[in-house]
Amino acid sequence: MIDWRTQRVVVTGGAGFLGSHVVDALRARGCTSIVVPRSREFDLRDRSAIDRLFADARPTLVMHLAATVGGIGANRAEPGRYFYDNAVMGIEVVDAARRFDVAKLVVVGTACSYPRDAAVPVREDDLWDGYPEATNAPYGVAKRALVVQCQAYRSQYGLNAITVVPANLYGPRDHFDLHAGHVIPALIRKCVEARDRGDVRVTGWGSGAPTRDFLYVEDAAEGLVLAAERYDSPEPVNLGTGRETTIRDVAEAIARITRFGGTLRWDASQPDGQPRRALDASRAERTLGFRAAMSLEEGLQRTIAWYEMHSPDKAEASGRSPK
Repeated sequence: MIDWRTQRVVVTGGAGFLGSHVVDALRARGCTSIVVPRSREFDLRDRSAIDRLFADARPTLVMHLAATVGGIGANRAEPGRYFYDNAVMGIEVVDAARRFDVAKLVVVGTACSYPRDAAVPVREDDLWDGYPEATNAPYGVAKRALVVQCQAYRSQYGLNAITVVPANLYGPRDHFDLHAGHVIPALIRKCVEARDRGDVRVTGWGSGAPTRDFLYVEDAAEGLVLAAERYDSPEPVNLGTGRETTIRDVAEAIARITRFGGTLRWDASQPDGQPRRALDASRAERTLGFRAAMSLEEGLQRTIAWYEMHSPDKAEASGRSPK
């Protein structure tokens, strides 16, 4: 077991959605030496910037969460950016961990790396059984390559690098951008704004039929810290609930919780993305003792309550800057 009081931890992406919750979980365990690099000072696509970061922080443990992420629309609009940023950031951080003799490296992957037609629930061993869903394949392939790099560096250099693959995340502090955001925050924003304007209709992308495994962000953060403490295998480990929920069902729950009284319409001209996705989290339960605690209903209630308090309109009215 790690004594967090003695650790010097670098959390790339630690100011972001998942990363901020990981930092909270580390602090709750007594970790006081946490460095969160910001992109304006440390561009993680630049080897010299990463070298400066590692030389200054002298980390004993690195958690690599930094990523360029977005929903289907953003991935379709900028596939090159999603491939390049995620591949280069990951490759350079892993190599720096080797060169600076970091004792342990935790790399966060993505469920988008799994094959489009993998059987559900998706097991870690299914990773190479096909190509990812086309709408986010560049992002998924970039993250998939990091699994290979971590395994190769473990084999050749003895780097204790692990990869953790979370399901679709949602929760407080998410990005509620209608273009770049993921499905839950985008639907929350649409329903809240439509309710406040008195609109009679909200439109979602696709058919609403695809399924996803929605993992509350605080559960994911707990799983990542448990992996840092307890997992040392070269094979990836999934974090998820194992439960499938259709996009339609989650949209109806959001409409009900936000008190949007209009109708939900589905735009079938827009892509659905992967037809089904839910992760087999039995390896995480067996090796980490991890089991997702938050129900989807309560998680949505907490996420919506957070957005209602921090939406741009509320922030402007209170004199705060929206985050």
